[in-house]
Amino acid sequence: MNATTTSRRHFLATSLAGAVSLPAWGAPLGANGDVRVAVIGFRGRGGGHIKELLKVPGVRLVALCDVDSAVVDKKVAELAKSNIRVKTYRDFRECCADKDVDAVTIATPNHSHVLIALTALQHGKHVYVEKPVSHNLIESAKLMAAATKAAAKGIVVQHGMQRRSDEGWASAMQWVKEGHIGKPKLSHAVVHGLRMSIDKVDGPQQPPATVDYKLWSAPRPELPLMRKQFHYDWHWQWPYGGGDIGNQGPHQYDVARWALGDPDTLPKRVMSFGNRWGYVDDGQSANCQMAYHPYEPVPLIMDKFGLPMRNVDPKSGEPPYKGIRTGNIIHCEGGYVAESKAYDHEGKAIMKFENFLTGPDHMKNFIDSVRAGKYTKDVLHIRHGHHAACLSHLANVSYRVGKAMKPEQIKERLEGDKLGQELYAEFLKNLSNNGLDLAQQPIIAGPWLDFDAASNRFTGEFAAEANKLCEEEYAAGFELPEV
Repeated sequence: MNATTTSRRHFLATSLAGAVSLPAWGAPLGANGDVRVAVIGFRGRGGGHIKELLKVPGVRLVALCDVDSAVVDKKVAELAKSNIRVKTYRDFRECCADKDVDAVTIATPNHSHVLIALTALQHGKHVYVEKPVSHNLIESAKLMAAATKAAAKGIVVQHGMQRRSDEGWASAMQWVKEGHIGKPKLSHAVVHGLRMSIDKVDGPQQPPATVDYKLWSAPRPELPLMRKQFHYDWHWQWPYGGGDIGNQGPHQYDVARWALGDPDTLPKRVMSFGNRWGYVDDGQSANCQMAYHPYEPVPLIMDKFGLPMRNVDPKSGEPPYKGIRTGNIIHCEGGYVAESKAYDHEGKAIMKFENFLTGPDHMKNFIDSVRAGKYTKDVLHIRHGHHAACLSHLANVSYRVGKAMKPEQIKERLEGDKLGQELYAEFLKNLSNNGLDLAQQPIIAGPWLDFDAASNRFTGEFAAEANKLCEEEYAAGFELPEV
């Protein structure tokens, strides 16, 4: 690595000095003004942003930004068929500086979300940032601090947790709150979906000729490209993604927090275990993983499984756990809610919640907030995205400082946690169904890590190693700006 082109930056959550003022032209637009939007990153989810924005009255799509010229050219040609003309950018910094843009939406790879969001806020733009809103705990704290400062000037920062704009989940949460099936006992996030191996390369690969790899990598340095498929498979490599617990996981973490009444702080402890079972490839993250977050008085458990024998392959004969493959289960004293239905303990449906549509108005709600210069609904607040992302970061840090452990040792850790042990037994059964020998490929279990939300730092015996994983390398010229 060239030391002249990269620099080591250890950012602490409390290190927010030297901030710049937000431009005055990021003011509320009012009910009648057009909202001029730029979409940054649109090969995948950002394409959905474009479709959603074009449906909102009074929105003008004025700019597109992507590091892949082939992606830009294809979308420009597509929009031209509908007589839509846009400016195009490769460099997000130039796009964020465009004074003809009022708001940006960000759907780039995870590692660049906070860098681009902070750059947009520097220029007074309203920001919609997809999940996960951050790549590590420190970046998340910086985004929250900047968003708080922006809000005082009428600038909105919203997350991409679409379920927060879902009428079905809102009604389910209210129903549970009213106590129809007793008090909640566990908020259970379920992410069960097959993720295939990404294969293994025999040396560094070349990025696509149409991609500006330096800009794609930012804020990371240009690391050797060690994966066969350039796009998407970055999710399973630590410099860029957080595995599926940091990919799909934040959606389910967010609903799980919602079920707990949206606690305003992170839990004081975390423990996670798993492994990348069954594959010898260039992926680094776990493909099967559980994380225990002991909120008080009701705990939260993330249940992630990415191998085929459970919840994915219908030929396996294994029914989904309480009917859910990917979604949320709220375990209560007298029954449970599993996505759109509530059941008693015998599995009999006792209530169905209508309008489970995964938040079709979420982008419209963002535009409404931009016009108002404030959040029009509390569920849109960036803190929800911040907390959901941080839960995945906490889980991954525990896992990454883990060591091989026997199944019975983990069971001992869960003594007294009846539901936690039940879900752990399901996890072990699913591994067995996939023919995995834990003597050959053991469970990698992290320690119970203590966490101080006020300082945004791990404390206790394993703090030094854990906190080191919250520090990242930032390429020169792509350090996180202060806002």
